[in-house]
Amino acid sequence: MRPLTTLSRTRRITAVLAAGMCAALLASCGLQSGSALPLSVDPGSIVPVEGLEGASLTVGSKDFTENIVLGYITAFALSAAGADVRDMTNIQGSNSARDAMLAGQVDVYVEYTGTGWINYLHNEQPIKDSTEQFDAVRDQDLKVNDVVWVDPAPLDNTYAIATNQATAAETGVKTVSDYAALITANPGKYSTCLETEFNSRQDGYPGMAAAYGFNPDATDKKILQTGIIYQATAAGSECQFGEVFTTDGRIKGLDLVVLEDDKSFFPHYNAALTMLSKTNDAYPQIATVLKPVMAKITSDEIAAMNTRVDVDGIEPSDVAREWLADNGFVTIP
Repeated sequence: MRPLTTLSRTRRITAVLAAGMCAALLASCGLQSGSALPLSVDPGSIVPVEGLEGASLTVGSKDFTENIVLGYITAFALSAAGADVRDMTNIQGSNSARDAMLAGQVDVYVEYTGTGWINYLHNEQPIKDSTEQFDAVRDQDLKVNDVVWVDPAPLDNTYAIATNQATAAETGVKTVSDYAALITANPGKYSTCLETEFNSRQDGYPGMAAAYGFNPDATDKKILQTGIIYQATAAGSECQFGEVFTTDGRIKGLDLVVLEDDKSFFPHYNAALTMLSKTNDAYPQIATVLKPVMAKITSDEIAAMNTRVDVDGIEPSDVAREWLADNGFVTIP
């Protein structure tokens, strides 16, 4: 882990100031105070816990399917433990969700280790062992930003580049190295669809291009919303290639081909609970209640839940509650 440099201290001050501004200017950050949970749960293996009963806790999430599902899993589990939970899921963008937590608007939300390490802590090289990656993020984020990471899940939702079966057969592309060679040999010929964050993050397209030795500006890039990219890549007319998340259920549902990250560029993105240390100190029961829940969320489990939302059209809150009930953590009234 790198020591806290002057630049890191400056970033910490900037983050604190930004969080303070966000708290003071709630409306300008586009966030409200949260709402009641859309569904109720009764205790299962999770029962009311002293210290959480009646506690007012706001649970947040980012604005894509998987993180919303994880947000509701967290919220329903805490509700079964007796907390009065406010719902602030579906915050637009990683930075906005993180800033809401830093500002105290959100008490707890699920974040990914790769995002923490690269995007928030500004490290350039991922750590290839997932446990070591979690430990490094946990230690550095606590030291730099007073953020606690607990209860890492087995699920690893990293980025990938995908294509449809026809384009894979036509180009012979199987790996990201193959893709880089194709883009270099045919600048501007093959379109790649990306969402805004991936197009600018160093753990996204610019970093991938540098690692694989191709010019990202030689790509015919199209910026689309995350959900649209899957269908557009499957259709193949607007997007011959597209950014995907490896645990997204639409990969299987649309029969997409995921290119092998043969240089292991993309970091591990194991999900874990994040909260300010003052929240963890006030409610250590949060980590205790959620530990067995998070331990059961594998990549296959979350992919199945994502499929139910994105392919079958079921609401994320319903999927989260049913998964908790199926695993005995809660019961449905």
